[in-house]
Amino acid sequence: MSNTLGQRVRMLIRADAHGVLEALEERPLLLKQSLRDAEFELGRKSARIAVLADDEKRLRAEIERGRKALSALDSDVALALEQDHDDLARFALRKLLPLRAHLDALDVEVAERADERSELEARLRDQQQRFDVLVARVRVDLARGAAAPRDVGWPSDLGASDEEVEIELLRRSRGRAEGDPDA
Repeated sequence: MSNTLGQRVRMLIRADAHGVLEALEERPLLLKQSLRDAEFELGRKSARIAVLADDEKRLRAEIERGRKALSALDSDVALALEQDHDDLARFALRKLLPLRAHLDALDVEVAERADERSELEARLRDQQQRFDVLVARVRVDLARGAAAPRDVGWPSDLGASDEEVEIELLRRSRGRAEGDPDA
């Protein structure tokens, strides 16, 4: 029972040591992947800002066209009222009032897009600064890892399996029986 328990403990210690070594080897890869992920997110936010700016530009052009149409309709209403044509003035007002409401809604939408874009730009600037600091820190960490001498340890530090010890013992026992002085 104690032999089995001892074997299990040795196996756990070896497994833990292998896990630590793998974690050390994977650290540069994880750092580089984290940088790529952060850079992707910055790019995604930049793309969102560009989309918001394009939407804002498109909406402003639509508002400009709508204001020209609104001005023309307003002139038509004024002309119809001057000529005492109330029915024509009503006709122009039926087009003018919904257009004015639509333009008001577009003004609100443009303001919302502009606010969202401004907020996102501020967050992007902050995140870009933090990303630049992170890139510098990762480069330093990777440089330290590449420059640091690797401790490979002595073979006796690595340990040998019970089977390897038994085989070596059998070889040496056979060597002594055959009269080999090195055994």
